[in-house]
Amino acid sequence: MTERTLVIVKPDGVERGLVGEVVKRIESKGYRLVTVDLLTPDRATLERHYAEHEGKPFFRPLVEFMSSGPVFAMVVEGDRVIAGFRSLAGATDPTVAAPGTIRGDLGREWDAPVMRNLVHGSDSEASAAREIAIWFPSL
Repeated sequence: MTERTLVIVKPDGVERGLVGEVVKRIESKGYRLVTVDLLTPDRATLERHYAEHEGKPFFRPLVEFMSSGPVFAMVVEGDRVIAGFRSLAGATDPTVAAPGTIRGDLGREWDAPVMRNLVHGSDSEASAAREIAIWFPSL
């Protein structure tokens, strides 16, 4: 079943020069990049993206972190890509993410309450559709 998902290399991944490695892993899995953008997101975009977390203690620090530098946002397409990318990414906490995953191999920090964990991937078809519309409204 072909799907699309939003993948973001977060500011920590861009700063560490890991965009190419993340893209390589995505493409090696057989997924296709539909569109990409390197940008520093504004707070309004991030507040819409993370709207379900508004009011939680980590919401403001997460928005601050995500707006602290450039991110590499991409729409990725492929068979069951939502679950597939989440598997490639690994557990949210890089400390316990399995070897062979992006976070397990490349992640270094868990700085509560901010998740400096390199990548974001949509968690469902509904989230993917909503997030893609926020980041790439022309699609």
